[in-house]
Amino acid sequence: MPTVRWLQRSVAAWLAGTATGLGAAGPDAAAGEPQRVDAAGMMNDLMTGRGNIGGPFLLTDQRGQPAGPAQWRGKIVLLYFGYMSCPDACPTDLAAIGAAINLLGPSGSEVQPVFITLDPARDKPGLIGRYAEAFHPRFAALSGSEAQTKKVATAYKVYFEKVPVRGTNQYSIDHTSFTYVLDAEGRFAGFFPPGTSGARMAERVRAMLSPR
Repeated sequence: MPTVRWLQRSVAAWLAGTATGLGAAGPDAAAGEPQRVDAAGMMNDLMTGRGNIGGPFLLTDQRGQPAGPAQWRGKIVLLYFGYMSCPDACPTDLAAIGAAINLLGPSGSEVQPVFITLDPARDKPGLIGRYAEAFHPRFAALSGSEAQTKKVATAYKVYFEKVPVRGTNQYSIDHTSFTYVLDAEGRFAGFFPPGTSGARMAERVRAMLSPR
């Protein structure tokens, strides 16, 4: 699929400048070598398309309703995994998704932005709803149990790990931070690397919308 190829090229260029693509978890985050190897392996699987990526899932949205790819058929989905306390990667990328939809003008109604929390213990539905909607009012903000979250994240090759914050009983989360693209049939179509601008996202999504 051409869409996958251009997304893979953009990620290949990005990977040349970073080893892991992990969302920053704060100055006290420390991940050992085995975890970094796992993260790199999952990104390699994602980039090369090794095995199945994505697939159907059903989580709960900010209004307490079941939600998943089946509900968004007919729209291009921009899907992001993160958590509310993320200090930089998540807000940067969520803002870019919101900007992309706005830049698409009327065609933006054909795009569904989705945020899935990797921290369901702290990110309750009402909270993540307000958080995600601050970036764009049409965001669907989803959560599930720890087991459900792990299952969906694994299906999309998302690496994440809780990291204790030294001297406290708190934690942050190291996580890969890609924006996933699902086509109008709910199938995985590719991804944007962390830090992709809203303008770049809009350009590529517009190309997916135009033939329809």
